[in-house]
Order: sequence, then structure tokens, then C-alpha cells
Amino acid sequence: MIDDDSDLFHGFEADRVARVWMSHGDKMDAAPAGWRILAHSRNSPIAAFADSRRRLFGVQFHPEVVHTPRGSEVLRNFLFRVCGCAPDWTMGRFVESSIEKIREQVGSGRVVCALSGGVDSSVVATLVHRAIGDRLDCIFVDNGLLRRGEGKRVASLFAERFGRGFHHVDASNKFLSELKGVEDPEQKRKIIGRLFIEVFETEAKKLGDGKFLAQGTLYPDVIESVSSGGPSATIKSHHNVGGLPPNMEFKLIEPLRELFKDEVRRLGEELGLPRELIQRQPFPGPGLAIRVLGEVTEERLEILRSADSIVLEEIRQAGLYEEVWQSFAVLLPIRTVGVVGDERSYEHVIALRIVESDDGMTADWVALDPELQRKISNRITNEVRGVNRVVYDISSKPPATIEWE
Repeated sequence: MIDDDSDLFHGFEADRVARVWMSHGDKMDAAPAGWRILAHSRNSPIAAFADSRRRLFGVQFHPEVVHTPRGSEVLRNFLFRVCGCAPDWTMGRFVESSIEKIREQVGSGRVVCALSGGVDSSVVATLVHRAIGDRLDCIFVDNGLLRRGEGKRVASLFAERFGRGFHHVDASNKFLSELKGVEDPEQKRKIIGRLFIEVFETEAKKLGDGKFLAQGTLYPDVIESVSSGGPSATIKSHHNVGGLPPNMEFKLIEPLRELFKDEVRRLGEELGLPRELIQRQPFPGPGLAIRVLGEVTEERLEILRSADSIVLEEIRQAGLYEEVWQSFAVLLPIRTVGVVGDERSYEHVIALRIVESDDGMTADWVALDPELQRKISNRITNEVRGVNRVVYDISSKPPATIEWE
């Protein structure tokens, strides 16, 4: 409920009630001297407040998420009416300023890029290449945790795009060996992050005097992985944010760390990347290691790859691949009783995770057509050896995360 008129809620005069996504677990009981209350909710007596003299505003809710339908209006009001900003920012200007910053940071040095073939790293590689040309070396590390056929597709695409500047390293045995017996998801991420950098440093030394590492860290990675300047909890460690060793020899170049995924896609369009690459669904840095719950083995990876390929094939055939945020399979660390032919079976369980989102910060599960669910389930249980049950994840973010680990 909006209690007082202000620039922050300009345009809300006709409707004094606005639906918002509130922060959970915290509330303010009283405002400091000189501050007036602008809005409240049933559970929070101060949902927004302001110090008019100093032009300071605070909100308890999240205006940046899609669950706050008019949140973008609140942000525009703050930027344009309160701060006096001009709406003249464009993705073209971002490209220009990023190129300038990269050239200034790198000087006459060389850069190696952590190229996975995903949207983020592909955009970073293209942006850095435009800034420094053939002083960029793109290293693709096959960690053995990729989807079926993905390593070959990535190598084929970028060997053609970057020529001699593209380097393919097969380190799958090393990663799987170090992950043996490890079940804790955070430990998996830390191991993968450490090995990733070790492999990079080894390969980079073969290439010359590269001092900089370019990678596709996004804003959600930063705020979900690092508690900066306060008591906020870390949601998870990404190998390109929270898992980097303190003695890493590279200086980081992260031109996307203030962008959301939808903005990265627009940046890719600005840079002229092909649509099939730009619209690729997000794939986690630690790969299938965090979709194989529990210990990661080659046998369990193959079960997941087989199930996951069926999910993606059916989602594409249904015309949903670009409509949803992510669609994938998860191998659970349990077995259930089933029937195969006339015999009792005791086999693995696959969970389907299909979500819609604008930026990955929040997400809702997709109410998939029951016939499509049935088709995916039947194919997995009939075609993937060792799986006798498929379940569907109907959890939103929050309170869940998109990935299971």
C-alpha cells in the first residue's frame, strides 16, 4: 500500500496498491528521524521510505524482479526523476566503452579467454577479440562434464571463428579423477574452479606471455557468490567467481559482470554473433557435475547425458527451446523400485527442470503440457538404461535455485 506521494512512485496515484516481491525475513519497525514512510505491506510497516531533504530513498521490496509488475517504473522514476539521469545508454555505447576499457587494461599484453561455447564466454571472446585482435588466445577446456557431443560442436565452431587463436584442451580424465568420491556440491565447484585455472595456467605458459584471463562472469554470478560489505549470505560458489585460488597468476577481465543474461544476448546481437549461439540456454560453469547429484562418475554422467539429450530434443521439437529459460535433466542420488518386463527393478531417478525467467535472478517452473511430459518421461524410461522413474520439479526461485546443486 502506497502511503505518501513521492517521485519514486510517480504514476501510481490512481492505484494506491501495488503487488511487489518482498525481502524475506527482515522488516523495519520504525523510520529514523527525518525520514517519512512511503509504503507499507501487511507484514512490513516500512516497505519504502525517504529523506526528502537529502533525496535519499530506501525500499524493502525487490523492484528489479519480474514478480514486482511495476518495479521497472519504480527504477525509472529513481533514475530519471530523482537522479536526473538521461535515457541515452545504448548497447552500442557499451561496446565502445568496453573496448576502450579492455585496451586500457591490457595495454600491449596478451589475453587468454575461458571459452566454453556458451553465450557469456562467446560474447566475451568476441568483444575482447574486437578490442585487441590476434593478441587473444581462446582456450576451450573439455572437462569431461559437458553434454553429449558438445565438445566437438564447440571445437568446430570456434576453430573456424578464431583460427590459430583457438586451443582445445582435453582435461576430462584430470577432472573426473579429482572429483572421485566427492559428493558435496560446494566442494565440487571449488575443485572444478581450481582445476580450471590450473589447466589454463599450464596451457597459457605454452602460448606465451598472457597475463590476463577474460571470462563471462555476469551480475547474478557476482551477487549470488560473494557477500560484499555486509552480512548477506552466499547462495553458491561459481568457478568463475567464488572458486578462484588466491595465488592465481592471471589478472581478470570481466566486461560482463554488471550485465544480466538478457543484456548479454543483446550485446551478442550487437557484435553480430549467430542467433543459434546467442539464444543458447544457460549452462553452468561446473557443467553436469552439479546435475549429477552425489558422486560424479563416467557411468552416471552417461546416464544423465542420455536423458538430457532427450529432454532438449523434445523441447526443441515442441518449439519451446527459446521460450523457456532452461530445460534440463538432473540425476538424483537415489534409486527406486520399478518393473521391467516381468521383473522387479531398482534403478535411478531423473528429475526434469524447466523454468522461465528474464534474468536468472528469479524463476518460475513451467507448466509443461502433460502430453509433452508424458512423452519425455516415456522416452527416458524406455531409452535410457538404468532409469525407471522421472519426476518433475515444480519449485520456483526463490526459495529454490534453478540448479539443484
